[in-house]
Amino acid sequence: MFDRGLPPEQLVPFAKALDETTVDDLWVVEDLGWTGGLTSAATALAVTSRLRVGLGIAPAPLRNPMLLAMELGNLARVHPGRLAAGIGHGVQDWMRQVGAAPASPLALLEETITSVSALLRGETVTLHGKEVHLDEVSLVHPPAEPPPVLAGVKGPRSLALSGRLAQGTIVPEGVGPGQVPGIVETIGAGEDHELVVFTFLRIGSDSAEEVAAMVAGQAGFLGVPPEDVAMASGGAEGAAAFVKSLWVAGAATVVVRPLGADPLGQVNALLSAL
Repeated sequence: MFDRGLPPEQLVPFAKALDETTVDDLWVVEDLGWTGGLTSAATALAVTSRLRVGLGIAPAPLRNPMLLAMELGNLARVHPGRLAAGIGHGVQDWMRQVGAAPASPLALLEETITSVSALLRGETVTLHGKEVHLDEVSLVHPPAEPPPVLAGVKGPRSLALSGRLAQGTIVPEGVGPGQVPGIVETIGAGEDHELVVFTFLRIGSDSAEEVAAMVAGQAGFLGVPPEDVAMASGGAEGAAAFVKSLWVAGAATVVVRPLGADPLGQVNALLSAL
């Protein structure tokens, strides 16, 4: 993951460097005030040739489904087979800050995923739901290879929704291998449903205060004590063992989010250990 705290101009060299490694994906962020996910994804795709680029995660309240499908469709046509589209509820406090909090976040996510997926498949969509209103709209240039749409969620009802409607589920940083089987069961989808697990990566002992603040914030978001926020940490071998444990537990894709200095150095150390 290209962390939201990194200056945006560092994305190009970061992406180019990762394209020369053995990693499969580069994930970019859309968090309120930090950076736009679609422009970051477009930039990363344009300067790489091999990586799949994941959008993690477009908040449904900030994105009209038609416009979102248009943007995703463009990227999927220009870079076929190299985009993964994450859509989520958005952090509700942030959504309220910009006057975009929906009356029903669950209905909005369901209607957004349903309509965006259909539009990317080339269908004409009419939907008058609780939150989304579309009337006979379609993409003029739908992608021949629609990108997978994944739901970035964490609550049980949202996980179940993802299992019904999305092609994959993204769960946030802090989830440990012991929680993964229960998440898979709650999603209730088939084997072709991709489970993506975000996890903090910390190899080394620098930036202790910064890391502690990040972990505390994530603990608050998850509603757990800071000590229960699982991560790939310690030495490279320990971090690699944690990543492997997530795979064994059922994660199809593990996305590491390096904390502290030298994110590329940490990724390379992890790859060597793996």
